[in-house]
Amino acid sequence: MSSRERILGRVRRALADVPRDDSPYEDHEDAVGRDYLREHGDRSVAQTVELLAENLADYRAVVHRCTEEDLPATIAGTLAARGARTVLVPPGLDTRWLEATGAERLPDTAASTPHELDRIDSVVTACAVAVAETGTIVLDGSPDQGRRRITLVPDHHICVVRVPDQVVASVPQALERLDPARPLTWISGPSATSDIELDRVEGVHGPRTLEVILVG
Repeated sequence: MSSRERILGRVRRALADVPRDDSPYEDHEDAVGRDYLREHGDRSVAQTVELLAENLADYRAVVHRCTEEDLPATIAGTLAARGARTVLVPPGLDTRWLEATGAERLPDTAASTPHELDRIDSVVTACAVAVAETGTIVLDGSPDQGRRRITLVPDHHICVVRVPDQVVASVPQALERLDPARPLTWISGPSATSDIELDRVEGVHGPRTLEVILVG
């Protein structure tokens, strides 16, 4: 038996309890039950935002809060505290967000090499949605977020989340807002990994430092 036959056999066994009249390819949404919880607990909007902030901090992300008017100053202060001299800017990012910083703004271009991206101090992006229960930020490659690689190679990522519009309680609620055909990046805190001795190393698979600004 080939590997392909083994995999298809497992799929058939998994679908054994699906009614025969329901095609797993055409009517799978009705054939497979979706009665799981969409969120855990009954929270207000403010409590959902607080949960997001707590879980982000638990993942060692740095959380800032500000109003829309104070956002340029908050970003400038965050870049200054980091000592950032260069900042990577997605093509669709609101230019007003960076009007208070003196850091050199570099565009997101297809010609940028990994070595060039690695020399950039910081990157500033928006996001698609933020999940409170898991402390997760989701990027979908929209113009205000840029290519996936610009948030994986530079060592410092500042992500702006609009509150409460871009905050949901749970993963199922986030999936309803996302286009599965887009390049989705799910970020739960700064990049980190641990070896068998449980020594934590940050910055292996992405930015070593993640700062999230909750704007609302």
